[in-house]
Amino acid sequence: MDLENGTREEYIPENVKESKERAMKKPHMGGYGGVEDRSTWLRLKPSSKSFQWAELSFNPVVTFVSLAIVLAFALWAMLLPDEAKAEFGQWKSWVGLNFTWLYIGSQDAWAVFIIIVYLSKYSNIKLGPDDSQPEYNDASWFSMLFACGVSTGLFFYGVAEPLYHYIGPNRYTADPTLPDNKLAQEAINVTLYHWGLHGWVVYTIVGLNLALMAHREGLPLTMKSCFYPLIGDKIFGWPGDLVDILSVIATLFGVCTSLGLGTMQINEGLHLMNSDIPVSTESQLVIIWSITAVATGSVLTGVKYGIRRISEVCFCFGLALMLCVLFLDNTVYLLNLYVQSMGYYFQWLLQIGFHSDAFEQLGPSAGAEDRGRFVPEGFVTTDGPSGWMNSWTIFYWGWWIAWCPFVGMFIAKISVGRTIKEFIAGTMAAPVIYVFMWMIIFGGAGLRMEREAAQNNLCCHNIDMGRVFNLSMVGPSNLISLDDGLCATKDCNSCSNNLLTKTIGDGMTYEDLKKETEMFGKPEWWGKTTVSRNLTRLSCRKTEEMWFDMMMSYGDLGNFLSAFSLVSLILYFVTSSDSGSLVIDCLASNGHPEPPKLQRLIWALIEGLTATALLVAGGKQALTALQAMSIATGLIYTILMCIACLALWRALQVQAGDLDPNGPSFDVDLLDPFFTDPFDQVVSRFSSTSKLFLQFIINLVLTPLTVAKTASRVISVSTFWPVLISLTIFLFMFVFFHLLQLAVEGAWALAWIAYIAFGSGVSIVRTKARNHLNIPGHPIEDLCLSLLLYSSVALQMEISTREGKTQQQLNDQNGEEKINKAFSYSMDSVPAIVISSKASP
Repeated sequence: MDLENGTREEYIPENVKESKERAMKKPHMGGYGGVEDRSTWLRLKPSSKSFQWAELSFNPVVTFVSLAIVLAFALWAMLLPDEAKAEFGQWKSWVGLNFTWLYIGSQDAWAVFIIIVYLSKYSNIKLGPDDSQPEYNDASWFSMLFACGVSTGLFFYGVAEPLYHYIGPNRYTADPTLPDNKLAQEAINVTLYHWGLHGWVVYTIVGLNLALMAHREGLPLTMKSCFYPLIGDKIFGWPGDLVDILSVIATLFGVCTSLGLGTMQINEGLHLMNSDIPVSTESQLVIIWSITAVATGSVLTGVKYGIRRISEVCFCFGLALMLCVLFLDNTVYLLNLYVQSMGYYFQWLLQIGFHSDAFEQLGPSAGAEDRGRFVPEGFVTTDGPSGWMNSWTIFYWGWWIAWCPFVGMFIAKISVGRTIKEFIAGTMAAPVIYVFMWMIIFGGAGLRMEREAAQNNLCCHNIDMGRVFNLSMVGPSNLISLDDGLCATKDCNSCSNNLLTKTIGDGMTYEDLKKETEMFGKPEWWGKTTVSRNLTRLSCRKTEEMWFDMMMSYGDLGNFLSAFSLVSLILYFVTSSDSGSLVIDCLASNGHPEPPKLQRLIWALIEGLTATALLVAGGKQALTALQAMSIATGLIYTILMCIACLALWRALQVQAGDLDPNGPSFDVDLLDPFFTDPFDQVVSRFSSTSKLFLQFIINLVLTPLTVAKTASRVISVSTFWPVLISLTIFLFMFVFFHLLQLAVEGAWALAWIAYIAFGSGVSIVRTKARNHLNIPGHPIEDLCLSLLLYSSVALQMEISTREGKTQQQLNDQNGEEKINKAFSYSMDSVPAIVISSKASP
């Protein structure tokens, strides 16, 4: 076993060595001139042929830290499921309540950004060498990316989500004047919003960035490579490993919780089809390990065989299922609804895309009657619920973003040889059109059934059927009476009163009612569904049951469609599980193109074991807790995604020759003081980096003096004192007003105003310094960096503009490798963050 730092010598299995050698003969056409992989490796290479299967090759930092964190959170969720769910739920709520504006605004900005890329001249760039061809045909490629991207959510929410928006508390149902048909259309539209362009753009940006850097520049296929255009070789240091660690955790938690929660839906489906199969932990464990076994076999065979073929089969199964429902249901109605909903979606896309429930999150309004506002009788308020946005839209955006490392990496892996325009069309337009068909057909069918069930007096009663059975045993000939306490709660709801009043009017005895309920699969189904199951009041059912209730409504084909749905559901689970295992292994092994099979097996088993442990120890509580934690991490990825957009644009400029990565740059990077060099260089540069770190600490206080010196060099000597005095005053006020907050409420606001003024002053000098050194850039990037890392900015300007450098020092600096060169260049009219290029002198 050997720990290696520096250039990796990739292990290439014999069965793919020939194809890899052919691929290596094709030179990369990237604009960075070739990048050396300096990742850290830990390799175990048994010398005996008998133990060749035991070969391991991975990044020890990413692997061990990720496993430790996953184990810690999993143990917490298993041992204290209620406490973990409450704590993680608070994290999720805090993120949603405080950063709704960021989630909503960033999704819109990303959608606009990817449209700009699609329409730009960069869209003809190939994701790979210019002569490369796609590895998979269009059908296989789309099947794999789609199956990986949507997982089992299509089944879980296909029928249920539009129904929830139709009947549940939200800003639409809160308006009693909204026509019912309009409410149904809004329910479909909200569902399309959650599954449409705003969701898929996340996968598109990550996948495009990774495919560009991996297939065209030869960088490792891991999340850290997204940021090479901004921080260069520092992706091989701890910043890059940190990104990959977060990606492993998000992916593993996402796949495990989906596996656990989805297993419950499969269990419910099996139970509905065969009541002898119990809804129990034992049944769910059998399901988990059956899926894990198939997924393990798939991931061991690789993408070209196992993952590809299973994806194709499950996509075809899903398509067949969708067409069956289209033909068996009210076909004309569904076709009308599809055309109508597509137009409605695009008509209201801007409005719903920017809506953030700003007034709803303030809480209940007051004074409506004083202002002459109409509040219908029986309504306390017409406000929407304050928590709806956090429960739905923010949940979705957090979930999409938390899955972006997993799905984005997998899409990038299978997209070599395609142009950027083909990639965007395949990951944005095609999936959205298909998902809309799915959601409109199944969701529309569910809304139709809900309305027809209500017309047939099916409703959600709270009658205690056990009580009814007991009374039928005690007095079978007794007439039903409302005075016998037949409801599960103290009072019967309106539905129960109506049903019981009807039975009393028909002169039914308890024995008659018992016989009637025995005609149903379960006694509690009485009053909620018909005997033939052609109609069911879906709003009375659990989310896991709604899909199968819908399938059972299609007469003689009901059982077949339910079984077919289960098979499709399991295949989608397998696709997510095997793709997730492969992506996690790639993340943990520095983007290894063919990770050793033992590693693939280990990660697949870890997924199954984690889901099993959570399910057994904490049940749904533990799984929901881990899901909430995974969604909360979406906040971190939202920020990283915004930076990734800047990196992608910079990379496109370099690839097209619009930006020279070897042009003028600062002498030190903003991250240089933080020991961010590749691990094999940290020791050799420890002394110089330590000095930079010490100067960084000093400049936390002395930045006004450092910036004033720079101003005197790049502007004029007369600016020294004005800059020094003004920046000193603003920095002092920042500290002073924070201390004053102890005695004066609200002083913190004045402190941050002073800090913004301080950062603005530093950024003005940085702009002048860039111009003095002929370094392209943008004032907005100067402002952002000055506010985030003012001490590093001051240090960077001081070293790069100081006078008295000897010719030998200049020669040494010119000869030293520049890291992150592209980070100091302008994005033309697009604001960018810049971290400069050269190592410390």
